[in-house]
Amino acid sequence: MNSLFFYCYSFFSIIIYVLAFPFLLFFSFKPKYKASIPARFFLWKNPSFKPEGIWFHSCSFGEAKAIKPLVDALPKEVLRMSTTTQTGYDAICAYTEQSRYLPFEPLLFGWMKPQKALVVMEAEFWYLLFALAQKRGAKTLLINARMSSRSFPKYQRMAWLYRHIFKHIDEVYAQTELDKERLMSLGAQNVLVTGNIKLSTLPKISQTLQKPDALVVCAASTHDKEEALILDAFAALKKENSSAKLLIVPRHPERFDKVASLIEIFAKQQKLSWHSYAKNQSLEDDIVLVDVLGALVTLYSISDIVILGGAFEPIGGHNAAEAAQFGCKIISGKYYFNQVDIFEAVEGIAIVEASGLLETLLHHALLSPSQLTHKSDIAPIIKSLQGVMPELLSI
Repeated sequence: MNSLFFYCYSFFSIIIYVLAFPFLLFFSFKPKYKASIPARFFLWKNPSFKPEGIWFHSCSFGEAKAIKPLVDALPKEVLRMSTTTQTGYDAICAYTEQSRYLPFEPLLFGWMKPQKALVVMEAEFWYLLFALAQKRGAKTLLINARMSSRSFPKYQRMAWLYRHIFKHIDEVYAQTELDKERLMSLGAQNVLVTGNIKLSTLPKISQTLQKPDALVVCAASTHDKEEALILDAFAALKKENSSAKLLIVPRHPERFDKVASLIEIFAKQQKLSWHSYAKNQSLEDDIVLVDVLGALVTLYSISDIVILGGAFEPIGGHNAAEAAQFGCKIISGKYYFNQVDIFEAVEGIAIVEASGLLETLLHHALLSPSQLTHKSDIAPIIKSLQGVMPELLSI
């Protein structure tokens, strides 16, 4: 361990924590952060893990769900799960009672117990997380690692920091060969390309739904401004196909109320019916606001067309493979820079400008059903974890 950098970084993180303290207190009273901030920054109801387990850290709801194939391959008693978001926490709690919010870095000194391995998803580059875990005996793995064309220049500007971080990461499992090259240029060692873990085992439907006798359009994982765009396109489609139905699934739960107000105004103007899925799990109305978590894959199974959100605005896109497993026709915007590898693994996605969505939806008959072309391999990761816990060799 580079002692000088370690102590300087630790001191700096403590200073940041002290300066941010009053702001953290203020934001901890906001509904969005009322659980995560007290847990992460004040350790409120956030005890340490039991020692000597396999610790998985993921950030968002999507990452926490994507890690499920690895979680399912390991005994529940060895699992330790952490996250930084409320939705991520809701997901990991389904895996084990040993689920926690990740404390802010300087708090890790007293909170972190020795573990057999630390497995971090994608781009959660916390220096003290890796350094302390390794110092306390854990084998450290970065899995599903990626460096998008959009983010790579930013990482390059801070290359000196990432070289210090990668000194404390024993193994890196990258999504693509290009990701491997970029990661190695920042100091990553022992890099193996295993594909995107999100393709290893796709989530299955949680219940069987009766498909309406109509064209079903699912607006999936939408963000601000995208719902209005999609509603306008649907209004044009509705004039051509009066029985068509639209399911709108906002990405973030805190936006449910805002999207509900938008739909209410739109439906009144267009003389269309709508309802909240949380209150009524039927699909009878023209528009259904899906204001619950965990229903998206089930809705894909009865959808004809999926308009994939997060790409009509510069967000980075979302996982197209989950819809492709059902052969849905998929329409996406051009800003899918965080999902390039997944998009390359799916045939039939229509990439359009925001201004072209209406025309594309009207001519949906010309679109091809989507199809997955390849998956990923998590076996090398499992083998690595078996190396630190011989008792896992039987799985």
